Amino acid sequence: MAFFVMWHGAVFFMILSRYAVKGQISYSIPEEIPKGSIVENNSQGLGLDLKRLNSGKARIFAGDNRRFVGLNKEKGILLTEEKIDREALCAKTTPCASHLQLILENPMQKYDVTVEIIDINDNAPSFPKGEIRFEISETAVTGARFMLENPIDLDVGTNSHLSYSLKPTDNFILSSQGQTDGDKNMEMVLQKALDRENKEKLSLMLTAVDGGEPSLTSTVRIHVTVLDANDNPPVFSQRVYKATFAEITPKDTVIASVSASDADEGSNAIITYYMSSTGDVNDLFTVDTRSRDIRLKGSADFEKASRYQFNIQARDQGGLSDSCKVIIDLTDINDNKPIISIVSMSNSISEQSRPGTVVAMLNVNDFDSGMNGRVHCYRNDNIPFTIASSSSFFSLQTEQELDREKEAEYNISVICSDEGVPALSSSVSLRVQISDVNDNAPVFEKSNYEAFVVENNTPGLSIFTVKASDADWNQNARVSYILEDSIVNGVSISSYVSVHPESGLITAVRSFDYETLKDFHFRVKAQDGGSPPLSSNVTVKVTVQDHNDNAPQVLYPVQTGASVVAEIVPRAADVGYLVTKVVAVDVDSGQNAWLSYKLQKATDRALFEVGLQNGEIRTVRQVTDKDAVKQKLTVVVEDNGQPSRSAVVSINVAVADSFPEVLSEFTDFTHEKQYNDSLTFYLVLALAAVSFLFITCVVVIISVKIYRWRQSRFLYQSNLPVIPYYPPHYADTGVTGTLPHGYNYEVCMTTDSRKSDCKFSTLGRQNVLVVDPSFTETMQHTIKKKCSIDGLRITKSQKPPNTDWRFPPNQRPGPSGQHRFHTLQQRWTPYEKSRAGARPEEAGAGAGVIAGTGPWPNPPTEAEQLQAMMAAANEERNTHRFETSGRK
Repeated sequence: MAFFVMWHGAVFFMILSRYAVKGQISYSIPEEIPKGSIVENNSQGLGLDLKRLNSGKARIFAGDNRRFVGLNKEKGILLTEEKIDREALCAKTTPCASHLQLILENPMQKYDVTVEIIDINDNAPSFPKGEIRFEISETAVTGARFMLENPIDLDVGTNSHLSYSLKPTDNFILSSQGQTDGDKNMEMVLQKALDRENKEKLSLMLTAVDGGEPSLTSTVRIHVTVLDANDNPPVFSQRVYKATFAEITPKDTVIASVSASDADEGSNAIITYYMSSTGDVNDLFTVDTRSRDIRLKGSADFEKASRYQFNIQARDQGGLSDSCKVIIDLTDINDNKPIISIVSMSNSISEQSRPGTVVAMLNVNDFDSGMNGRVHCYRNDNIPFTIASSSSFFSLQTEQELDREKEAEYNISVICSDEGVPALSSSVSLRVQISDVNDNAPVFEKSNYEAFVVENNTPGLSIFTVKASDADWNQNARVSYILEDSIVNGVSISSYVSVHPESGLITAVRSFDYETLKDFHFRVKAQDGGSPPLSSNVTVKVTVQDHNDNAPQVLYPVQTGASVVAEIVPRAADVGYLVTKVVAVDVDSGQNAWLSYKLQKATDRALFEVGLQNGEIRTVRQVTDKDAVKQKLTVVVEDNGQPSRSAVVSINVAVADSFPEVLSEFTDFTHEKQYNDSLTFYLVLALAAVSFLFITCVVVIISVKIYRWRQSRFLYQSNLPVIPYYPPHYADTGVTGTLPHGYNYEVCMTTDSRKSDCKFSTLGRQNVLVVDPSFTETMQHTIKKKCSIDGLRITKSQKPPNTDWRFPPNQRPGPSGQHRFHTLQQRWTPYEKSRAGARPEEAGAGAGVIAGTGPWPNPPTEAEQLQAMMAAANEERNTHRFETSGRK
C-alpha cells in the first residue's frame, strides 16, 4: 500500500510492508501525517470480514502505550487519531514502533498489531549555542585543532547525517574525526598561523546541512580572539572513557573521572573541564571543572535509557583545548512491579461450562528487562480455574466441571510475579458467579412420613406437613407438591386428603371413622420449577386414632320393651350362685373398649353382686325364704374412654323353686304395671301362638327322634363298624371374637323330664334341625330362661370363670355383633366392626399383658351355653305341666 505525503513541498513515496503470521501484523506509516489518515484495511490483513469485526466487538487495546491509531469497524480500516511526531514518541530510538492489540470477543481472540513510525526530515540541525567563541594564541602552530560543538538533529537515519561548511577559510579549515561509535567530531584546523598584530579578532560562519530530502540547514557564528603565547594544548589520557552504574545509585555519586594534561607552565597549564552535551545528559550528570570527576546529579531510569554518551572538553588558560567521549551504561534493577490490565471478562458463567472455557483475558507488562521483566501468573488455590499464557497476555480458564450447589461464586485472586531478585508482584481480584442449571431434584426431609388423626375430625383439618428442599437456585429450586392419585377402599385418595401445592400441608377432606378405616397410604410428589422439571416422591401413612364415640352394646340379656322374662334362682342356691351373665361389647378399640360392670339398682343389694370385669351376676349370700320372689336388677356397663359411655340393662330375677310361683308373681308384676286391656289381649294372643308353636315343635322333634331311632337300629343290625367322632371344642369359623364359635343344640323332649334327651355338639353344621320360623321365635324367647337347679345343672363339667387372666397386647375386647339364632343352633357372629383377639387358653402364659389395664370380660363358657339350653328345656317342661294341671 502506498502513501503520498507532502511535507515542505516534497513528496515521499513509501511502501508500507505488511506481514501477518499467526495473529501478528505489522504496518509502517510516516510521521506527521494528518489525523484520520488511513493506516490499513485490518480485515484484509487478518483474514476477517466485517461481520466478524462487528460481532466480535473489535477494539484496539494499547495498554500503557500511547494510542494514536483507532479502528473503524464499519469499514474495517485503521485510522490515525492524532498527528504523530516520531521525535516526541521515540527520540533517537530506532526503529520507532508502537505495539497494539486487536481484541475480539465471542469467542475471545487477540491479534498483535505493530505500527512502525517512519522518520521524515522535519527537524533542522540545531547548534547548542547561538555563537562560538575561541581564544587562540598567536603561537598556535599550523595544524592546531579546535573542537566545535556538533549541532543536534532530532531526525534519524539519513535525515540526521550532517555535512558542514566554514567560511571564510583564510586561516581555518574544517576537519572531521571519526569515533569508535561511528559519530564524527568537527574540528577547526589552523592552516595558517595567526598574527595578533595583523588581526586580533576573526569572525567565521559555520553551516550544518542534513541529509534529508529536501535538506535543512543551520548556521552558527564563530568568534576567534587571538591570544598571546600559549602553544601547548591540553591532552586527554584516552580518547574514550567508559563507566557503569546501577539505576538506583544515589545522587552525588562519582560515576567516572577523566584526565587531561598540558605541557605548558603557569597559567597556561591550568585546565578547566566542560561538558559539551545538552538535554537529559546535563540534567543527569555533571563534571567538576577542577577535579575532573563526573557525578550523578539526577535519578537514572533504565526503562527510559540504558546508555548515555557525552563529550568532555579540557581547556587551558591560553584557550587550547582537547576533548574525549564518555560512555556510561546503566544496569537494570528490579524496581517495577508487573502491571495487570483486564482486557475482557465474563462476570457469570454457567455451571455446565466445559473445561477450558475462557473467563477473563489479562494483559501483564513489566518495564524491567531480562529476568526482571519476565512475568509468571498464578491464581489462588482450591478453585477450579487455571491460567494459560501467551506472550504478555494471560487467560483465566475453567479447569474442571463446575457445581453451583457446592460453590455459587468464586473470588479469584490472580497474582503476577517477575523473576527478579527480590521478586516483585502485583495482584487483581476477579469475581465470577456461577449461573444455575436445574440438575438437582427435590429431596424430602424423610424417606417416609407417618401422621395421626383422631376420628370424627372436621373436614379441612390440617393433618401434617411434608417438606422437600431443592439444592438449585431461584425458579429451579421452587418446589410444588402434588398428590399422586391412588385408590383407597375403592375411591380416589383425593376424596380423603388434599395437599397444598406450595406449603405441602396435608388437609383432611372428609371426617374419618376408625371403625371403618384404620389407616391408609398415599404418595406425594415434589416437583421443582425447572425446565424440564425434576421430581421425587414420598409415601405418607395416615393412622386414624380411635375416639370414644360408641357406647357399649348389650348382647345378653336381650332387652324388649314388654319383656317379663326372668332369671330363676332356686331358694336353695348357695353363695356365689351364677344367676346370669351380662354380655356387652364396644365397637371402639383400646381403652375405649374396656368394659366394666356395676350394679346400679337392685331390689335387695345385699343379695346380688356383679363382676366388675366379666359381668357375672352372682349371689352374695344364701337365699332365704324371706327374700322376695320378684327381684329387679339394673346393671350399668361403662367403657374406659374419656369421657366414658355407658349402657343400662334391666334384669328380672325370680327367687322360686317352681315355675307357677314365678308365673303368678310376674303376672302380678304385669298388673302392677297397669297395662291396659288392649295390651292384655295381645299378650294372651301371643301366649296362644307360642303354645301352638311349642306343640308343633314337640311333634316334629318326636318324629325326628323316631326316625333316628330307626336309623340307629338299622346301623346296629348291619355289620359295618361304628366309629364315634367327637369334634374339637373350638371350631375355626374365620372370624374373631371373645365368644365361642357356632354351637348346635339338639333337643329331644317328652312329658317326663327324666326321659328327656339333651345332646350338646360343637360340630359346626351337623345334626341341625330346621323347623318352622315360628318355632324359632318361641325358642329365641324361651332360651333366655335359666333351668332350675334340680337335676339339670352340670356344674361339674362347667369350667369356672377365671377373673385374673389378662389378654395379650393384640387382644380386642368381646364380640361386637348381636346374637342371631337359627332354629336350635346358637351362632355368635361378630359384625364388621368387631374387636376380638385370641382366647385366653390360646394366648399362653407368655403372651404378655397390657400395662395398666385390668382383666377383660370372659366369654360364656360351654357350661353356660349348656345351662341356657337346659333352662329352655326345663321351662318348656314346666309350661307343659302347667297346662296339663290347668286342664285338670
